[in-house]
Amino acid sequence: MEGRPILLQALVYLAAGVISVPIAKRLGLGSVLGYLVAGVVVGPFALDLVGAAGDVMRVAEFGVVILLFLIGLEVRPALLWRMRTAIFGLGGAQMLLTAGGLAAAGLALGLDWRAALAAGLVLAMSSTAIVLQSLEEKGLRQGAVGEAAFGVLLFQDLSVVPLFAFLPLLAVHAAAGGADHAAEAGSILLDGLPGWARATAVMAAVAAVVVGGRYLTRPMFRFIAAARLREIFTASALLLVVGVAALMQLVGQSPALGAFLAGVVLAESEFRRELETDIEPFRGLLLGLFFITVGAGLDLGVVLARPGLLLGLVAGLMAVKVAAMTLAGRLFGIAGRDAATAAVALAQGGEFAFVLLGFTLGAGVLDADLVKLLTAVVVMSMAATPLAMAAYERLVLNRQPRRDEPEAAVFDERAPDVIVAGFGRFGQIAGRLLMANGFRTVTLDSSIEQIELLRRFGRKVFYGDASRLDLLRAAGADKARLLLVAINDREKATDLVETARQAFPNLTILARAWDRRHAYDLLAAGAHEAERETFESSLAMGRRALGRLGFSERRATQAANVFRRTDLELFQKLAPVAGEEERYLLATRESRETMDRLLRSEMERLAVDEADEASDMSAVALSEADEETV
Repeated sequence: MEGRPILLQALVYLAAGVISVPIAKRLGLGSVLGYLVAGVVVGPFALDLVGAAGDVMRVAEFGVVILLFLIGLEVRPALLWRMRTAIFGLGGAQMLLTAGGLAAAGLALGLDWRAALAAGLVLAMSSTAIVLQSLEEKGLRQGAVGEAAFGVLLFQDLSVVPLFAFLPLLAVHAAAGGADHAAEAGSILLDGLPGWARATAVMAAVAAVVVGGRYLTRPMFRFIAAARLREIFTASALLLVVGVAALMQLVGQSPALGAFLAGVVLAESEFRRELETDIEPFRGLLLGLFFITVGAGLDLGVVLARPGLLLGLVAGLMAVKVAAMTLAGRLFGIAGRDAATAAVALAQGGEFAFVLLGFTLGAGVLDADLVKLLTAVVVMSMAATPLAMAAYERLVLNRQPRRDEPEAAVFDERAPDVIVAGFGRFGQIAGRLLMANGFRTVTLDSSIEQIELLRRFGRKVFYGDASRLDLLRAAGADKARLLLVAINDREKATDLVETARQAFPNLTILARAWDRRHAYDLLAAGAHEAERETFESSLAMGRRALGRLGFSERRATQAANVFRRTDLELFQKLAPVAGEEERYLLATRESRETMDRLLRSEMERLAVDEADEASDMSAVALSEADEETV
């Protein structure tokens, strides 16, 4: 069964995922569990459809590298400061209490203290994918529960990189030859060099990532963005991640370390949103493949040989994690019910546990038998989480009335009030007015030149094509109150309005129109209001022209108001036939003739009223003068 073509293995894995994940989702068990079950079924310990999974596993692990890059993109100073208590306080306490409790249990079971500590640190991690999905399905991502869980998960994700450096210090056995494929290339490149040279090479690589990401990537992305080819931008984003991962691998470090550092460096870049949305599909696909290969690696012989021990270890792991998180939550002032809810959601082992277990095996920290056992424990704890959440919901959440949760949950950033799509000569005026009145605004623009210009004036604008649904979702359109469409492309603006209306039905959409016909198209696509871009400015210019030609300020303003009102009536009257060319042209001619007559009549009435008013004022003035003379 060995040596099967990698394409055949990939075909079987993908087919298994496509079949099993929708079934798992329909059963309410989540996509991660579906991937794991699919891997178990097609793996070498069940149906043996793929044989050894090593080649596919190496590709699938790149999904973890991309995940760390995306996590790095979210690690912005503003976020860390805003959530400092939830991340570093609550997250740190959960990590220490869980690792300590599990290490103590390992010592009680006869493990060496170094192996017990390593196992405790690895098993303290929770699954970001499972936790966030479970909370979303239960409607708990907002409020105290969601904020606490997200803070803990972010601290755990940040802890992965230090753990790669710390765990080898706990080595009990000789490192497994060649098992650490994360450092495999580096061991060849730096083979024979003294320790100081190896350390220097690592520091030089880290410095190259930081300096290059700070000063070289922005010019590179500006140059690529100027070409306006989305596929090239996506390719360049993947090139960045692969290149940085390869660099860190060459110096004997984890590729995940380089990807994380690159993400942190680019966290404040105007390209952050575009990078996230371009790489996200690859992350999801490769992480799914990673979970399938993990499931395929589950040794059913181990499970069947000691089912009682495994069930006991799974129950013990989840009990320790629930107790540790509940205690940590109470220490930081979280209500008992909320702390317990977050604890149950975080009770499983995490996706990074698989990576770290393989890393500890290669580094000689844990032996192969223990790694197999712990891998089975993590997989089974993931499978048990949906069942535990369902039981907790039935026994606790549904039996106790919920208190009002705070509306503003803090996740990667606060939900915006308004998304401005297009921040050029039209969008920036409306956007600045909204910002000046205290509304949280996310601005998107696809012109790199415009972004560069605005950034010189201190404006924060993100690069990206706002007509992309994934970018709108990443910008917070599902939580925003209003979308202001101001992009300088009539067809793309119409497509954007239609897409946003279908995907976010609760979102109010105001759109910039080129002309009357475009305004009709935007309203038909789902815009709540459409503003012709030159109408008000042209009307203002006409009002000023009337003033220069002798009209009083009052008469010129009234004339402009009458014109605006009659034009709006004409616009609404022609709306039903806007899509029929011949009827629209005929109705337009007839209506314009009628409106022009009404407009002239109204203007004449205003002129007469103004003349009468002037005559009355003159009469009053003469009367006052006569009284003074007498």
